[in-house]
Amino acid sequence: MINLKSNSKIYIAGHGGLVGKALVRCFRKNGFNKLLLRKRSELDLMSRKLVWRFFEAESPEYVIIAAAKVGGISANMAAPVDFLVENLEIQNNILLACQHFQVKKTIFLGSSCIYPRESPQPMRENYFMSGQLEPTNESYAIAKIAGIRLAQALRQQFGMEVICPMPCNVYGQGDHFEFERSHVVSALVRRFIEAKRNNAPIVTLWGTGNARRELLHVDDLADACLFLMKYYDLPEIINVGSGQDLTIRELAQNIARIIGYNGKLNWDLTKPDGMPLKLLDVSRLHALGWKHKIDLAVGIQSVVDDFEERYPR
Repeated sequence: MINLKSNSKIYIAGHGGLVGKALVRCFRKNGFNKLLLRKRSELDLMSRKLVWRFFEAESPEYVIIAAAKVGGISANMAAPVDFLVENLEIQNNILLACQHFQVKKTIFLGSSCIYPRESPQPMRENYFMSGQLEPTNESYAIAKIAGIRLAQALRQQFGMEVICPMPCNVYGQGDHFEFERSHVVSALVRRFIEAKRNNAPIVTLWGTGNARRELLHVDDLADACLFLMKYYDLPEIINVGSGQDLTIRELAQNIARIIGYNGKLNWDLTKPDGMPLKLLDVSRLHALGWKHKIDLAVGIQSVVDDFEERYPR
């Protein structure tokens, strides 16, 4: 068990993103008062020189790498070079700095997209690197795989304490609502709220609606990160999820019902579904003593409230 202290210096890379904001909320709620936070305008994580200068000046004791270029299917398909190169540079710079400046413990957050497209379900940690990736987000997945391998190599070669949690699809307040950048829940929330406001009779969504997704509220992910920082220290990746999934069609229907949109759904079959099945086996995490707490309906309502507050009629 790591003895985190309230005055431990904890650097949260990517604190302005969906996951980063949740990490800040979680750690502050639990009494940690020395969080190191830098906006993109203050620290360019793609510059190794600037990253190392920051580590030298601030000497973080613990680091959580939540910084990444993220986006939905359309964004990944439109800019595969950006998703590969930018994520490689960000994670390489931070992980190497953590080793060089002897950070006590590091978390490198991965993604369930690292698993094969045709992986058996639910996806166990030992299915990693056992098959072909989903083509629609391959560049992002390859970058994350490289980050995992670098973290494991740093542990093997230098004894660096670093762990790699693999979260499922996350959602929650603080996400982007631009369609090209948003995750599935926030994108659907925006679609249905705008359709209701405009009295639109039909909402058209991508794909067949049959792909299944596991969802975890971002505040649960942040809580899991704090738990794993304290209690997990093995080189193997560890899944973080709810252990429950549903179809995109069911998700859309649930969100429409919560918002009160009564129009019809039209599915554009010319658009891709993405990975057909994506359910994590979270038995290892459950065995350690952590389970998610936030119900999906409650979580969706938090995204609805967030959109209506940020984008009032």
